[in-house]
Amino acid sequence: MTFTEAMAQLAAGVAVVTARDGRDDIGTTVTALMSVSLEPPLVLVSLASAGYLTEVLLRQDRWAASLLSSGQAAVASRFATAGRPSARLLVAGTPHHRGEHTEALVIEGGVAAIEAETTRVVPAGDHTLFVAAVLDVAYVDPSLQPLVRVRGRYRSTT
Repeated sequence: MTFTEAMAQLAAGVAVVTARDGRDDIGTTVTALMSVSLEPPLVLVSLASAGYLTEVLLRQDRWAASLLSSGQAAVASRFATAGRPSARLLVAGTPHHRGEHTEALVIEGGVAAIEAETTRVVPAGDHTLFVAAVLDVAYVDPSLQPLVRVRGRYRSTT
């Protein structure tokens, strides 16, 4: 069994990380987003170092993460597709708003969303880790089930 196959056995929550890059909006689907600290509130996201979102987040510090609900697998797939267009096009027809602190797109209808500001960047193999202070919790909806990814597929927790 390969390392990738081994890690695919671990269920992970699915989120879309977005940032505003000048006049454009960009984003990607991630499963490597985690809480780091409660006081102060810190999160960590791991992004492929060769990705455009990584390039943008190395230039600017503010971004948003929308933690998707089980009914949002199509949104996750759109943001995970290679060569995807502007995030503005990817959220067309999906309720969303701009984050008050980041101006990044925040996808509504998920289980939660946060706005964050990177405080530390750590190179880690072929990925880059962004440790960030939470600026705002845009919303939390505990009535919804989270979207998870396990064994290469999106699934709900029910």
